[in-house]
Order: sequence, then structure tokens, then C-alpha cells
Amino acid sequence: MPGLTAIRRMFCVSALTFTFWNAGLAQQAASPQTEPPGALPAAPQAATPPRPHLEHYTPQDYSKAAKPFPSLLAPYKARHVPEPNLTNTARLEQLLRDGKIYLSMDDAVALALENNLDLVLARYNLNIADTDLLRARAGSNILGVNTGVVQNTPGGGVGGLSGTVGSGSGGTSVAAGGAGSGTSGLVSSTLGIGAPIPSFDPVLTGTLQMDRAYNLSSSALSGRAVTNNNTGTADVSYQQAFHTGTNFSVGFNNTHVTTNNPLSALSPTINSGFQLRVTQELLQGFGVLPNTRFIRIAKNNREISDVAFRLQVITTIDQIENLYWNLVYAFENVRVQQEALTFAQKTLSDNEKAVQFGTLPPIQVVSARSVVASNQQALTVAQTNLQLQELLMKNALSRNLEDPNLAGAEVIPTSTIQLPAHEAIIPTQDLINDALQHRAELAESRIDLTNRDINIKTVRNAMLPSLGLYGYYGGSGLGGSLSPNATFCPSSSGICINQNRIPSQFLNGSVGYGGTLSQLIDSTAVDKGVGVTLNIPLLNRTAQANQIRAELEFRQAQVRLQQLQNQVRIEVRNAQFDVQQNRASVDAAQAAVTLARQTLDAEQKKLEAGVSNPTAVLQMQSSLTSTESTLVSAMAAYEKARVELDRATGLLLENSGIVVEDAQRGEVTHMPKVPFVAPSSNVPVQSPNPGTNQQQ
Repeated sequence: MPGLTAIRRMFCVSALTFTFWNAGLAQQAASPQTEPPGALPAAPQAATPPRPHLEHYTPQDYSKAAKPFPSLLAPYKARHVPEPNLTNTARLEQLLRDGKIYLSMDDAVALALENNLDLVLARYNLNIADTDLLRARAGSNILGVNTGVVQNTPGGGVGGLSGTVGSGSGGTSVAAGGAGSGTSGLVSSTLGIGAPIPSFDPVLTGTLQMDRAYNLSSSALSGRAVTNNNTGTADVSYQQAFHTGTNFSVGFNNTHVTTNNPLSALSPTINSGFQLRVTQELLQGFGVLPNTRFIRIAKNNREISDVAFRLQVITTIDQIENLYWNLVYAFENVRVQQEALTFAQKTLSDNEKAVQFGTLPPIQVVSARSVVASNQQALTVAQTNLQLQELLMKNALSRNLEDPNLAGAEVIPTSTIQLPAHEAIIPTQDLINDALQHRAELAESRIDLTNRDINIKTVRNAMLPSLGLYGYYGGSGLGGSLSPNATFCPSSSGICINQNRIPSQFLNGSVGYGGTLSQLIDSTAVDKGVGVTLNIPLLNRTAQANQIRAELEFRQAQVRLQQLQNQVRIEVRNAQFDVQQNRASVDAAQAAVTLARQTLDAEQKKLEAGVSNPTAVLQMQSSLTSTESTLVSAMAAYEKARVELDRATGLLLENSGIVVEDAQRGEVTHMPKVPFVAPSSNVPVQSPNPGTNQQQ
């Protein structure tokens, strides 16, 4: 029978405790003894835990409780949660050379996995979900999990379903069983409603009390005008519930009473008793499912947390890649605008010389100066935009910018777009099938449906009446000795005690605590029985409402899943269209750049032949600058469209070689490999970074 071992231990401990305490009371010490100084060791001072300096996040399993062995006090000590590590990883410093950060796309993704604060926030959600599982295993209700996506990285907007942002730190959006704001205020779900769940953790309760009472009497039958009663109480009980709906409890009670009342036959008097009670629910709360519903939901929610973290990684990497291509565009646009300004300045210089020699009218100088001023403005705009993109990138890839070397460093993108010779033709339905299998939002919705199915079954069980079958067995014992203050018959006193009314064992001498305990199990005074308790709510309207609402919420979740699937299909098609359209824009921009260069070359040759003028050449140069800027923008938009297609199909991490476990640890052991990326020819070749892990 469950708990028999605990009963034996409890009986032994209680018996020994009460025996020693009873012997101490028998001595009738006049005053308490004062213990000598230094008898007790000094209490240990709580040491301040050292502040951890973790280079990477150390995963902890908070779903498991601290064990009481070998340290009995372990379950009652607060567990230390390390402070957040807000120092940047060494990878960022290794990329910093000569006041510049030479950053490839793969390095940017690796740094984001290690340092991005959105991911740092999301990692805590995994441990928070663990604590919910720990609560459920104890029989407590769950608090819900955080599934919102954190998008607090400026500059990297993400579309689609993953654009749903959490309402607080850590993406604290409403989770399964959570609450949200409704039309009339707080709106709750039926998730978790059901039969009450008692504590699965054993509960040990004890009482130790000493009482001395002086009672004034106005009755002649009291024996004395003032009676003195000294009462000692030592009670202990053990209670535990089980997954089957079974409740087990055992109580052990002891009292020790001394009195000077002459009408009391025994002094001291020892009373002991115990009762073991087992209760089994037969209707509401019967079986494993209604009693373990929180455990099952908490396990599913832990799985949802894993899926939500994967979605967070996808969203963050999507943001980082968008930020990187914004940086590439800004970097290339500065180069284009610088080349245009250099050409305009050279043309102005040539025109000024030609005017001095009288071969050009002065108006050509005025026209060239206007072009130089316009190009200077365009360059200033491009440079400030580049500085902004550098700041956004450094913020996204670091935990802090307190290092002045990092804050003032330029960011040089060393990767550029690698256009495939031909676009791969993948049937749209194949892309949709990939998305339906891999999209994290759909996985979350399916797990939520599983939770709601569990909830429906438990809510139906809660509609039943409450019927409990219980049985108990107990006994009591009496010990002590005849009171020296008692007056036994025959006596000259008007009031005396008839010895025939006293149990015979007390006439032969005192009955000790051991004899008292033996009476508990030798059937001297047995208390046993069985019974049932029945509770029938006659209208049962609350349970009916809960059951109907649970069914409606389940049907609503089914419709929501279908709605998500429809949205995913649209997103995939739209992302595929964007790739095709942006590739066409790149091809058109490349053709326009080729035409503008040939036109500029032809105009320069005409100028050398004397059949054109510098203004026309500057106009052709301006047209070339515009087309080159358009090409850079089109290529960045094309690469973003490819990233969006990977996100829409749920394959962004797989296609980029990203390991989710690395993101959970905050330590990249497998270097990402983003597709369609090549080293840039506009950046000087740098020596390999020794700190970059190139494992694949």
C-alpha cells in the first residue's frame, strides 16, 4: 500500500520524540536549565554568491526539483539563477581590425546567434516553461508559456505570420491557458478547468505544544478551588495524493497531562491515537487523465516553447540578413555616389581649364559646379545612411556598445550577392508542402489543439457528481499512573473515586508510553470504518457552460489552424512571386547599367571629337550613377526576397546551415553557410579570422 514505509518511519520518529519528552516532563524541573555558552555552533553566515562570468549561456533543467538527499534542506533553499551575461562574445572582437569590422554574412549570422538580445530574451522562455512543468508535477496549476516573437532589433522588419510581436519582455503574448483583454476586461480560457487536483507532493504536518493552565472553580465537585493542568501535545500527520485520484493520509496524536485535581484518577495521563485514511474518487476526478492534465499540458507547452524559440531564431536571422543587405546597399551606394562625384569634379576641373583657354563658354563651368554640388549632396546622404546602417548592424550583433572601439568602428561588408545563372523552377505546390510541414506557427497551433483535446475530456469529467469512497483504520491507547492526589473509596471524604471503574492495568502499576503504543495495534480500542461522500449539483450550470465553451474553443482553434494554413499558402506564393519579380528587376537594371556605360563612352568619344559638350557627358554620367544605384537596390531586394521565401517555407535555418542547439546555448559550434553569397570584389582581402569556427 502506498505510504506504508513512510508510516513506519513516522511512527518510530514520533514515538522516540514523545518518549524523551515524556521523561523530561516527569522530572518536574522547577526552572529551565540554561545551556552553557558555546553549546550551539554559530549559525553560518550566508555567503554572497560570486557573480558568474559565463562566456556563453549554460542550459539548466528547471523542470526537476532539488532532491532532499543527501541534503535534507535542499528543497527549501532558493536556487540561484545566474545574472544575464551582457558582455560580447570573443568572435566580435576577433573581427575588429584597424578600427574596422570586416563582416561577412556568415559572421553576421553567427554573431546574432551569440549576441542578439532578442535571442537572449527568448532563451529565458525555455526555462520558464520548465518551471511550469515542475509546478504541474507537484499538482499545482500552470501559469502558461511565452510564445510571442521578440522584435526589438531596430531596422530589421519581418513580414508574414512571424511579425506577431509579443506584448512584453520575452515575448509575453497570451499562451495556452493564458488570459487576455476582452470587450469587458479580463477574458480567460477553459484550458485547465476540471476536477480539483490535490498536492502530489507529500505534506508532513506536526504540532508540538506545552500548556500550563490554572482553573478557578465555583463548583464543590471540582475537588479544588484552583486546579493545575499541565498538558503536552505532540501530533504529526502525513498526506499525499496520487495520479489515480487516490488520497492517502495518516495522523498520529499524543497528549501528556498532569493535574492536581483529586477527582482525576490518573496523573500523568498519556493518550495516543492514530488513523489511516484512504479516499478514492469514483466519478469526478477519477483516473489518470483529469489528475495529470496540467502535467500533460505543461509538457506540450514545453514543446511549444521549443517551437517558439525556433520561430524566434528564424525571425531574428531574417532580420539580420535584411540588415546585412541594407548595409551592403548603403556601402555600394556610397561607392557609386563617390565615383559620380569624382567624375563630376574632374569634369569641372577640365571645364575651368577650357574656359581659361577660351574653348568653352563660362556657362559650362556653372553647369558643372551645379552637378558637383548635387553629387556632393547625394554622397552626404549616402554616407549618413551608411553610418546609420552600421550602427543598426552593430546593435543587432552585440549585447552592448560600451566599448568605444566597437562603437566607433566602421562595418565593412565582405559579402555580396551571388546571382544564380538560372532560377531554379520549383513547383509552387512543393513549396507549400514544405511550408505546411516546417512552419513553426502551424506546429504551435497543432500542439495547442492537442492541449484543447485533453481539456475537453477533463471538462467532461468535471460535469459528473463527486463521489468519494473512503476507508479508515485507527486505534487509541491510554497510559499513565494513578494520581497521588486522587481520593479513592472507601474514604472519609464526601467525594471519592471507585477503583472498580478504573482499568485493571492501572491497579498493578503505571502504564508506560510503550504500553500505550501497543494498545494502538492490539485491538484494545479500534476505530475503523468505510463510507462514501456524494455531492450532486442539481442544475450543474457552471459545468455545462464550461463544457460547451471548451468545445467551442476547440472548434475555434481548428478554424484558426485552417486560417493559418491558408495564410501560409498565400505567403509562399507571394514570396515566390517576389523572387521572380525582383530577379526580373535585377536583369533589367543590369541591362540599363550596360546601356548607360556604353552611352557614356559614346558621348565621351563625341566630346573628344568636338561634336558634343561636357554638359551632355555629365548628364550621361548622372544617368549611369542612377542606374548603378538602382542595380544595387534591385540586387538587395532580390536577396531579401530569397530570404523571405526561405522564411515562408520554414526552411531558413536548414538552408543557412544553422543549428538551433547553437542558438539555445548562445555558442556557435557549426559555422552558418548562407546560400547565394560570395566574397565582395570591392573590399580588400583580409586574412582569415582565427577565432571563427569553420566546422560544418
